[in-house]
Amino acid sequence: MPVFLRLYEDILSGDAGEIRLPALPRMIFMVHGSAAIGGQAFADGAAWAGEGAVTLAPAQPGVTVWRFEVAEDGAAAGAVGGVSRLKLSATLETLPEGDLLLRGDSVAFPPGGCAYLHRHQGPGIRCLIEGGIRIDTHGRSTSYGPGGAWFESGPDAVFAQGAADRPSRFVRMMILPRGLVGKSSIQYLNEEDKAKPKSQSYKIFADIPIAFRAP
Repeated sequence: MPVFLRLYEDILSGDAGEIRLPALPRMIFMVHGSAAIGGQAFADGAAWAGEGAVTLAPAQPGVTVWRFEVAEDGAAAGAVGGVSRLKLSATLETLPEGDLLLRGDSVAFPPGGCAYLHRHQGPGIRCLIEGGIRIDTHGRSTSYGPGGAWFESGPDAVFAQGAADRPSRFVRMMILPRGLVGKSSIQYLNEEDKAKPKSQSYKIFADIPIAFRAP
């Protein structure tokens, strides 16, 4: 059975009430507003991650969240009491073998910053929060503005160029080998880039072992 990584944008109305989400490896990033997730308060720019069933209760009207989920089927899983839009779905064909780790973080670039040609040790979806970014991979260049989402398989080489005139930042969820807890997953492909100063900075939201394994 294929495994999917999906990103939803949920806009929750004031009368949404408590939403029950089934057990899945997921991260919920608060784009706008505040909500209680699993009984704990979260506001703009914060994130919750876990693998068990969880409740989501908006604290005000018009709460917007990005919901990253791993599932063994392609069925849509919309939010109750609001509008749910599937932003991106990708088949996970490069899941690491063995014990797995769910990592949620954000990556920020100063104006003109870049990530030199690199790869990661597992797949993930990214979504731009602010600024602009160009992603070069598979011989193609694609530019994204705020709210734009893209998938990186992990093994495929990627070069990322942030906007020249303003800071840029994206949030992502990756599935990695469990041995990378607390360690970077990035691997630079050109020897001359390894010693260069790196312009990107990271904020870790979650780095948690999960029971999920590739079927």
